[in-house]
Amino acid sequence: MNLHEYQGKELLNSFGVRIQRGIVAQNADEAVAAAKKLTEDTGTGWHVIKAQVHAGGRGKGGGVKLAKSLDDVKTIAGQIIGMDLVTPQTSAEGKRVHQVLVAEDVYYPGDSEPEEYYMSVLLNRSTGRNMIMYSTEGGMDIETVAEETPHLIFTEEIDPATGILPFQARKVAFNLGLSGAAFKDMTKFVTALYTAYVKSDSSLFEINPVLKTSDDKIMAVDAKVSLDDNALFRHKDLAELRDLREENPIEVEAGALGLNYVDLDGNVGCMVNGAGLAMATMDLIKQAGGEPANFLDVGGTADAARVEAAFRIILKDPNVKAILINIFGGIVRCDRVAQGVIDAYTNMGNIEVPIIVRLQGTNADIAKELIDSSGLDVHSAVEFQEAADKVQAVLA
Repeated sequence: MNLHEYQGKELLNSFGVRIQRGIVAQNADEAVAAAKKLTEDTGTGWHVIKAQVHAGGRGKGGGVKLAKSLDDVKTIAGQIIGMDLVTPQTSAEGKRVHQVLVAEDVYYPGDSEPEEYYMSVLLNRSTGRNMIMYSTEGGMDIETVAEETPHLIFTEEIDPATGILPFQARKVAFNLGLSGAAFKDMTKFVTALYTAYVKSDSSLFEINPVLKTSDDKIMAVDAKVSLDDNALFRHKDLAELRDLREENPIEVEAGALGLNYVDLDGNVGCMVNGAGLAMATMDLIKQAGGEPANFLDVGGTADAARVEAAFRIILKDPNVKAILINIFGGIVRCDRVAQGVIDAYTNMGNIEVPIIVRLQGTNADIAKELIDSSGLDVHSAVEFQEAADKVQAVLA
């Protein structure tokens, strides 16, 4: 589950990570009030107005702007709120902006020049250990840094038995070229950041940039936080931060129905039981000349109600030209699934796209007979290749 920047910063701050302070606003008037409050609390004269959407590259799409007066705050906030923000990480339609973060200006003059760094905490899947990835090239896309200057990316793996050790935090600060007060503050920042990552059961922290201010303070100017969905039962307070407006509405509806669904860009809808079989089915569709329109795992109880719910979810996608149902009857009997398909088809009336049903396992022969004798426009298949051939035939 992704968090907005302001939510991620609040989470970091609760664990002692210094952040760029800000106040979220839903409209231009609230933005002005937030700017006044920040001026009173921090003395900042300029403010940064940031669109709050679940996408990176907001500045490139005009979603991050500097306001040098309260009039600027009102104008800029009014322009950003309600816009469809297009960034390198959104679709061509962009994401609708419902709120902005009014943040303090932290690039103030002082004894030294501000410096930006990149830092993230994530799981290194090849070693099974958490890893801190960091670079002196803050403010840039880390992919660009990795491609053009890979020697400027450093990593520090953390032993889960000990957690982050003091020497590792000092090593991060040293590799970033820090000294004096900034060095000490960076070690505190890294330790607090890693603690926040572990205790919140997150899957990704990305802070870009981490800023060394002109008076040697280290702070998070941005925060991309992804929480592990499987651990949210331990964090009811964090689960309440979910913003459904930022998610695919079909995926949200499917989740509410207990279906594991991921929307894709293809033309063949999939209804499968089991994640592994679902992945193999998508490969089958690809080999048959189609493109999977979704990943959909209906689980082990593919009764009529569940099958009908899955049909309705799949058919919400106007690009679907065929539906392939691929069920292995281990726990669930194939004849029950077949009857569920027939009942769902009858309840929904005429389904205009062709349906191919492959049922294997317990009572598969009975299931095939039920499908073939139903009189419905449903094509049964026994073998994987037979199903692939029928998918190819209906797409031709």
